[in-house]
Amino acid sequence: MEQMKERFAKLLLGEDMSGGGKGVSSALALSNAFTNLAAAVFGEQKRLEPMSPERKSRWRKEIDWLLSVTDYIVEMVPSQQKAKDGSTMEIMTTRQRTDLHMNIPALRKLDTMLNDCLDNFKGQNEFYYVKKEEGDADKDGKTDEKWWLPTPKVPVDGLSDVARKFLQYQKDCVTQVLKAAMAINAQTLSEMEIPESYIESLPKNGRASLGDTIYRSITDDYFDPDQLLGTMDLSSEHKILDLKNKIEASIVIWKRKMNQKDSKSAWGSAISMEKRELFEERAETILLFLKHRFPGIPQSALDISKIQFNKDVGQAVLESYSRILESLAYTVLSRIEDVLNADSQNQNSSQLGKKNNMKNTIPKPEKPLTPKEGVQIEKGGAEEIPSSMTLSDFMGWLGDSDMKKDPSTIPDELDNDIDNGKPIKLSNVVTDNKKASYLENLGGVKSPICRQ
Repeated sequence: MEQMKERFAKLLLGEDMSGGGKGVSSALALSNAFTNLAAAVFGEQKRLEPMSPERKSRWRKEIDWLLSVTDYIVEMVPSQQKAKDGSTMEIMTTRQRTDLHMNIPALRKLDTMLNDCLDNFKGQNEFYYVKKEEGDADKDGKTDEKWWLPTPKVPVDGLSDVARKFLQYQKDCVTQVLKAAMAINAQTLSEMEIPESYIESLPKNGRASLGDTIYRSITDDYFDPDQLLGTMDLSSEHKILDLKNKIEASIVIWKRKMNQKDSKSAWGSAISMEKRELFEERAETILLFLKHRFPGIPQSALDISKIQFNKDVGQAVLESYSRILESLAYTVLSRIEDVLNADSQNQNSSQLGKKNNMKNTIPKPEKPLTPKEGVQIEKGGAEEIPSSMTLSDFMGWLGDSDMKKDPSTIPDELDNDIDNGKPIKLSNVVTDNKKASYLENLGGVKSPICRQ
């Protein structure tokens, strides 16, 4: 109870403990409370393992505290009331606001699914983690950007089929959670009002915001978003975010121009309404491609401005709760992919090693045999060998698509006699009638399973 009193006191004071009224709005204070709670609880989630009971208890308790605010965000709806005399009348009653009534239970479900996913990794023994020190380099000699995260290790031959299927199933589940959280967050942000301070900071036309190259690509008769993104430098997070900011700014500019009645004002436009609407749709298409291709990029300048100046407490709850679930889902998905990548690397290394070992077990003659060397075979009499044949041809390794089961039974003296130019008799070479193909001798090597 004391913790709850302290938490809500800070929210009511707008995070200004002096009481001077200089704090942030209640909506922003509540949004920051969600963000800070997620950072405190999930900031140490560096491995695929269940949360500790203490952290899980704190998460459930404090999330319930913060979400309890939405129980009192209501709207008036008509309802029927029956009087004592049996007559009915229409009255207005309160219920939770529609957007909260629909999305809060969905977000709670996504929250439970993510925690259940982490709980499913309890007791797994197929992979483990090793600590990584700052400045460590990977196999290519490049310094790892995420040096603070432990490195997953899997068995030399890779994970078992059961463990691999389990990881793939968990990955699919977390991907669905990520998509659902992203959809709720995007919908909530789209419904927030654009602050006037953001609009005032924009240039007066889309060309100035996008630059000549991007503007020409969007306004050209032929528009291909894939081709446009392929020509852009998206090598770093900063460049991706910069492009996203430009696209969103141009969309706001074009929407404002379409809604501007006074064509002589600074926001007026000489381009027709149809073309302006077409440009806006194309820019939104590029924005959608960026969001799906790079789901982990930070929020844009428009999103930050909306959150900062938002006054709707209900929207603040939906946006912040969906955002922290989206971040957690992306983190869990990254941890799963790290393990799958380690498994894939070990599988490839194991396959390469088995192929090399198989090549080394096949003996190769140092030089071809000729009739002068007088090679004879004791099998019902001596037979002359054509000059075009080698020892490999004779043993059937090249002339036949199959190879003998055990070529290692060839005596060691054979190679020495060949080198010395002595006549050779292969009287004790024992071959099995049963033949095995070369692929069967690879020891059951399988190709890597296709992954998304």
